[in-house]
Amino acid sequence: MTVTNHAQNAPVQAYRSAVQPRKLLFVPLLPLHGHSVLRARFDDAIRRDALPGSIMLHGPLGVGKQRLALWLGQRLLCSGPEPRPCGNCQHCRYALAGTHPDLHWYFPRPRPKSGDMTPAKIEDDFREAIGERTQTGVYAPPAPEEGLYISTIRAIIHSAAMAPAMAARKIYILGEAERMVLQEGSEEAAGAFLKLLEEPPAKATIILTTSEPGALIPTIRSRVVAIRVPAMGAADVDAVLAEPAMQAAIAAAGGPKKLEEQRRVANGAPGALVAGAEWAAALARARRILDAASNRDRQEQMRTALAQGSSKARGAYSTALEALTTLLHERARAAAERGNRRGARGAAMAVDEVERAKERAAKLVNPQLITSQLMRSLERLIA
Repeated sequence: MTVTNHAQNAPVQAYRSAVQPRKLLFVPLLPLHGHSVLRARFDDAIRRDALPGSIMLHGPLGVGKQRLALWLGQRLLCSGPEPRPCGNCQHCRYALAGTHPDLHWYFPRPRPKSGDMTPAKIEDDFREAIGERTQTGVYAPPAPEEGLYISTIRAIIHSAAMAPAMAARKIYILGEAERMVLQEGSEEAAGAFLKLLEEPPAKATIILTTSEPGALIPTIRSRVVAIRVPAMGAADVDAVLAEPAMQAAIAAAGGPKKLEEQRRVANGAPGALVAGAEWAAALARARRILDAASNRDRQEQMRTALAQGSSKARGAYSTALEALTTLLHERARAAAERGNRRGARGAAMAVDEVERAKERAAKLVNPQLITSQLMRSLERLIA
């Protein structure tokens, strides 16, 4: 993260004095596995100088959106030989350690207690938080009460007005951007951030990541180029699960112990395995939806739909839909193993219905209405 500076040569001097002495405390980020098609697209766009200035990566919880964004930042900063990112140049080494002064990584943090959280203090807080994340390279989702508060937005705006410290450009990554809180802050800061998204500096790239694009306010969504990050293939999921740090994080979260069960629960998004209570709650909500649809109980379907809450609960609802996809894949697999072709086909078609529900949720349709209509469709396909 950037060390706040006020003199032209201060960025590199401050960076060397503040970061290099603790450089050995950090280990590289967990290697990026999968998403080869997207990486090739990004590489091609960079070579053609056609990469948009403001991007939104959206996709399932745990699919690796922030890690892909960090890879893209590293690719943009790399000055080594082809193919890039080379992984060995100074920019790559600092980026992988989470200490590059021009690769800014923000994510939900506790609400600041002090009213005088200056950009410098915000940067110090994120530098420490990134250090914690890069100790293992695997981390659980932030607590529900954490967010990207207005003090962080002000720090981003402040940093974006400055020249890069080491590289030829600056990268800003806002993980879990659906937790951005602009409404509570000053209209001036909110307006400045929207302008930054719409017209980023020539030497800056802004990357938002979210599992919940529909939760972002329309004025943000209209200013970014949306790119979906799909679920990972089986081989790539296995590569992630083979990482010792990943297994340690799954165990700490109380996740499945057996590899086969981990593969099944991950369903192309291994990061969900370290979500702990959040993923367990999503699975419970998904099972309730599935049971209500299977039992053809209209009253229970109504209660289940009402329990999904309003659009304010959209984050948990989106995760529940991802969990429902996982359960339906399991049902389809089990039916196929029993030779029940009709059951397998119905479950597969039910997955398509859930995907349509996800699209509607992204368009800010009320979760209660979506759930009610979804259960009717599931009832026809899986009962």
